[in-house]
Amino acid sequence: MLRVRCKECNTELTGNSKVQFCGCPNQMRVVDDKVGAVDLDQVVMLDSYKKDQSKNVLSQSDLAYQEARRSRKVRKLDFEVR
Repeated sequence: MLRVRCKECNTELTGNSKVQFCGCPNQMRVVDDKVGAVDLDQVVMLDSYKKDQSKNVLSQSDLAYQEARRSRKVRKLDFEVR
């Protein structure tokens, strides 16, 4: 979970799907894993996490199959033209 603290008002906010504000003039806000404020120098990150997103849609066996398929040779067939 993402946890941040505002240095102006010492309010601690935890990130979730709802928008949360600290209420001081700095207007620190937290939504999911995004933090915003008027002055970000007044914001301290206590805990953060990084989502491990794999960009591969294919599984390891699918990737191995595609690699094996790529190395195949094209066979040319000779036909007799009459």
